[in-house]
Amino acid sequence: MVGIVIVSHSKQLALGVRELAAQMVQGQVPLAVAAGIDDPANPLGTDAIQVYEAISSVLCDDGVLVLMDLGSALMSAEMALEFLSPEQREKVYLCAAPLVEGAVVAAVAAAAGKDIHQVIAEAQGALVSKATQLGFISRAGFNQSIDGKPAMPLSVSSQPILNEEIPTREIRLTVNNRLGLHARPAAQFVGTASRFKSQIRVQNLTRNTEAVRGDSINQVTTLGVRQGHELLITATGVDAQEVLTALQALITNNFGEDNTIVELPPAVPQEETPPQQGEIIGIAASPGIAIAPIVHYQSATIAITEYHIENVEIEWQRLQSAMQIAKQEIQTLLSHASIQIGDADAAIFDAHLLFLADPVLLEAVKKSIFEKRLNAEAAWQAVVDEVANSYRRLEDAYLQERVDDVVDVGRRVLRILLGNSPSDLDLTEPSIIIASDLTPSDTAKLDPTKVLGICMTSGSATSHTAIIARTLGIPAVLGIDAQVLNLESGTLLGLDGEIGRAWIAPTAATLARLETKQRVWRTAQEEARKKAHQPAITRDGRQIQVFANIGSLADVQVAVANGAEGVGLLRTEFLYLDRTSAPGEEEQLAVYQAIAQVLENRPLIIRTLDVGGDKPLPYLSTGVAEANPFLGVRGIRFCLANPQLLKTQLRAILRASAGNMIKVMWPMIVTLTEVRAAKAILTEVQRELREAGIAFDEKMEVGMMIETPAAVAIADQLAREVDFFSIGTNDLSQYVMAGDRTNPRVATLADAMHPAVLRMIQQTVQAAHKESIWVGLCGEVAADVFVAPILLGLGLDELSVNPQAIAPLKQAISHLTITEAQAIASVALQQDSATSVRELVYPIG
Repeated sequence: MVGIVIVSHSKQLALGVRELAAQMVQGQVPLAVAAGIDDPANPLGTDAIQVYEAISSVLCDDGVLVLMDLGSALMSAEMALEFLSPEQREKVYLCAAPLVEGAVVAAVAAAAGKDIHQVIAEAQGALVSKATQLGFISRAGFNQSIDGKPAMPLSVSSQPILNEEIPTREIRLTVNNRLGLHARPAAQFVGTASRFKSQIRVQNLTRNTEAVRGDSINQVTTLGVRQGHELLITATGVDAQEVLTALQALITNNFGEDNTIVELPPAVPQEETPPQQGEIIGIAASPGIAIAPIVHYQSATIAITEYHIENVEIEWQRLQSAMQIAKQEIQTLLSHASIQIGDADAAIFDAHLLFLADPVLLEAVKKSIFEKRLNAEAAWQAVVDEVANSYRRLEDAYLQERVDDVVDVGRRVLRILLGNSPSDLDLTEPSIIIASDLTPSDTAKLDPTKVLGICMTSGSATSHTAIIARTLGIPAVLGIDAQVLNLESGTLLGLDGEIGRAWIAPTAATLARLETKQRVWRTAQEEARKKAHQPAITRDGRQIQVFANIGSLADVQVAVANGAEGVGLLRTEFLYLDRTSAPGEEEQLAVYQAIAQVLENRPLIIRTLDVGGDKPLPYLSTGVAEANPFLGVRGIRFCLANPQLLKTQLRAILRASAGNMIKVMWPMIVTLTEVRAAKAILTEVQRELREAGIAFDEKMEVGMMIETPAAVAIADQLAREVDFFSIGTNDLSQYVMAGDRTNPRVATLADAMHPAVLRMIQQTVQAAHKESIWVGLCGEVAADVFVAPILLGLGLDELSVNPQAIAPLKQAISHLTITEAQAIASVALQQDSATSVRELVYPIG
């Protein structure tokens, strides 16, 4: 039940208000008082500590409403929030409602079982009946809060207002990123707006839309904001200016995207003659040739029965539980996708998480359950259908396609509610998938070695399914004729994703033409590989090793094909995803050996399990909620706290090292104690293997990640403990700049190009080379060819990037000299911002 705190300058007044409210609800609602100060001479005042203690005494998951009289009461209440953890703070709402009337009405609403937002809305409108009866204002004169954030009176009469005016600010901004507020930037916008107390409203002035809530992912997305559209953003609340500043920074920085034109596959040429027999024309969505038997894929049918329920609380809890499970599944998928397709495209699933937290959607579903007494499945589906239809009604074709994400999340929750298992695709041989649709979640889990092509009757080149298919390198033709759904499984299909065509049981002539085009394409790729397989040597003779970051066996095959000289980072987290328990020693051994076999004695650096932060695994949870997971039990801390888990992994790594060039690497080391403790466990495992007569590489190198300022500060000492360093600029940037890279409000600070981060890299390299160990870098910044001069100039020995970035990086290195690179790096270190560093190396225009 919602708790209520009464904050007043007068203790007698507060106790009287509490007594009145308690009598109205016969003591059913938890009520606390924070009033007066401990000064007999001057007892009037407020104390933040008192307010904090009062909030703590009634704090619960249902939320706490804080009512204040005036002046310092508001400041004390705001200060009290600072003593709470972020999770607790999220449950506390400061309300501008009148103290006496608000407390009484809020207590009655809470006793009736209303949620925190409904209680706030009731309290905010506490004066309406009195004001209307006395003729001061009309009922239309109050805009009651609909989301628990303070609302301003829309109109006032000549009578005095009882509450202090709540600040309202507005700003006009033009959106410049290429695709406007599509799913990923919309998710950043909503994530930012939701972190402030103020009520945010957004209007697309270009399209003259109605203003919508800024904390609703669906309402923001359906504004239809494209490049060049002007927004009017209004904030009402105590932190109105702060939230507008944060949103302005987000939009000014283009949500971390660029303004370049997105290169889509060419449009399908229109033939004057009808298609040949067996030829079908669709949309070119992902280039490439595929020739293989077909396999039909169809999402499991979800049948919903609508019925009326008796206990609305139980039904609401059922839905809440299903949504929580869905959230965990999406978080796991997000971690998997980050490894498989990269952080940028994986951000699609951030929008899925926000859909589950959309307050407008949740309020609508809850209303259906509580007022219409509908079962959770029917209530959920009705609201999801309504949201999906709002996307379909948009004029913008690109934004219309976001309905796929809505349907994807909607089906996930329904499946969980009904107790159905996920329907994963299990192929026995390489095939082409035929489907009416394929959700982004389904596509992200495809194995490119098994799925050679995709044919769908729906979708377009800009759908999230197409984007993911291109990233995975799977040829795709979408929007094809539904006749393919009637084909027998095993039917041979030819597919050309570059021109958007497919051929059913292709003739010998068609097959020959496709095979010829496939050979030409493969020849071109082979020529590119030949250059990529040459070493990266600067014009003055310095060789830089270029390795690959990988997260699966399929990745290493792509990496070698693209010219990787080794693997600089094997993210072993992929072994722990999509399962209910950790992988055993034999399973890990088989994977490590298979990857090493593909590498053919090239170096393989295996990072031990790195979970925590933005990579949680439910079955490996610490069991304790962390206010800031990035500063919590993650990386080596988690492994040292679970030594048996680490020992199992080290046994597999050591056994795989026999006959292979394998190295092991510790993540998130910040102290000498940690690296020594990890080495002690490694020594213990080595001893056990020796005693058992199990072979391993006795000279296997041991390295560590440099990801924190602490590690940089003692790099000279750490260098004496290990054989190499690998700098992880993704984490190092956020820790150096104190900016969480998953928080849109400050994510732009976490920039590896900032001189502060570059100086950390330089300091690490100097300390390492002084102790005669080599230094690599495995952050995303290394994939940017324009940054190569700076990284080489800082003295790095090895760069590890995603497989697709290897060839361009090698080419960029071959055009440089170390002398030139050092000169550029020296200037970069003296700049005052990341922007000015980029201006040094990025081409003008």
